[in-house]
Amino acid sequence: MSDRHKFMEREKAIIIGAGIAGLATAIRLQSANFDVEVFETNPSAGGKLAEIREKGYRFDCGPSLFTMPQFIEELFTISSKPMSAYFSYVKKETVCNYFYEDDTRFTAHADIDKFAMSAAEAFEVEAQTIKDYFDSSKKKFDLTSSLFLEKSLHKLNTYLSSDTIKAITNVGQLDIGATLHKVNSKKFKDRRLVQFFDRFATYNGSNPYKTPGIMSMIPHLEQYYGTFFPEGGMYSIAHSLYRLAQDLGVVFNFNAKVTQIAVANNSAEGVFVGEKRIDADVVVSNMDIVPTYRKLLPDCKAPEKTLQQPRSSSALIFYWGIKGTFPELDLHNIFFSENYKEEFDCIFTRKEVGNDPTIYINITSKNEPNDAPEGCENWFVMINVPGNQGQDWDGIITTAKKNILQKLSRILQRDIEQIIETESILDPRTIEERTQSYQGSLYGSSSNNKYAAFLRHPNFSQQIKKLYFCGGSVHPGGGIPLCLLSGKIVAELISKDTKK
Repeated sequence: MSDRHKFMEREKAIIIGAGIAGLATAIRLQSANFDVEVFETNPSAGGKLAEIREKGYRFDCGPSLFTMPQFIEELFTISSKPMSAYFSYVKKETVCNYFYEDDTRFTAHADIDKFAMSAAEAFEVEAQTIKDYFDSSKKKFDLTSSLFLEKSLHKLNTYLSSDTIKAITNVGQLDIGATLHKVNSKKFKDRRLVQFFDRFATYNGSNPYKTPGIMSMIPHLEQYYGTFFPEGGMYSIAHSLYRLAQDLGVVFNFNAKVTQIAVANNSAEGVFVGEKRIDADVVVSNMDIVPTYRKLLPDCKAPEKTLQQPRSSSALIFYWGIKGTFPELDLHNIFFSENYKEEFDCIFTRKEVGNDPTIYINITSKNEPNDAPEGCENWFVMINVPGNQGQDWDGIITTAKKNILQKLSRILQRDIEQIIETESILDPRTIEERTQSYQGSLYGSSSNNKYAAFLRHPNFSQQIKKLYFCGGSVHPGGGIPLCLLSGKIVAELISKDTKK
């Protein structure tokens, strides 16, 4: 067979959006003998993984936690490219520092034995009880990961595997019928420790008082696989994958807004960028599923029940250049609210922001000194907030900033406002505007009921052939690891459908 004949056999895939899932899908499809072209509205790749540079400070704009690097490594493996030429990272010995209103300070160590010993000293708990909790967390993950994370939940063959049968026969151990808070309260007496483990609901933008107890498997991902710092900060993940995709031959179009998906005879045939039509054999949307239907598929019947699922939480982020250093802080830091239930009631029930939100501070200059001028630190200061439903965000920002500064100044015993040198702000409105995430939600729909995983939109269209979906708003969910897995699921679906 001639080289020209081989080339003509390659099918073309168009990907709408160059977020982390879009990049992963592009790399996988290009490596699987597709010609891939990506159209991105913004001037650069990465989606929520963006960066800000101002007066000598560099800030990662979006996701700040890097776990499960094996999913990044796999992309280089299938591409037959050396990861060391593109990307490197280090494992953190300290996962996170925690600060409570009663002056308790707790350092979560990556080493499980150190973690358990420190927890036993800080809280009313036996070290073995902590280890037992993590063992239970691991078991839940092992029983369900191949079903809920690695395959499409909307294909029959997923349910015909031995892994599925094993999960079903052990369903009683998964705590699906109880909330995460109830599971943690039953396991631990110390309310501070309950609050510690309740916090993992925020990893997918959910409410620990409503999300099912199976979410207690999330601590396993952080403790067993570890947390890491990518050299160059979180943005380097997107930049490295963009470079890899380019080297593989993926074609990128930036400042190129897709206005509609071309559909004929119930099959996707390409996209329109403005008035120009670009044809393709398959189309993948990395755009949030709600605007994908509302804007790009105006003539197709939308799955309203799916699109109207309650959304995950959003975020209000202050990027502060801090003129000073804080040795008691590390890369990841949490300052807990006094009343956790009240905080989540505000976010998910009243759709507002309380006066004592839990504060997360990420400081990449702890690992990457060039991210801040000498003697300074770059603070990414975030609180969880509801999605954008028309609230008075300017008023919320003013009040939240005042409350955050008072809390941090009191606990750290420094006047923080006086040492802020630069400030940028990201709120649900700007998140929605820049990333097309409906209501500015960070993780698509919330996981606040036990059927949430099955209610997420599938990675393929059930009414339009050759149309697929990846990213945080569809299966298996939001966050870097799950977005990377969505790219894997989509690429495998396309490969199987193409062979058929």
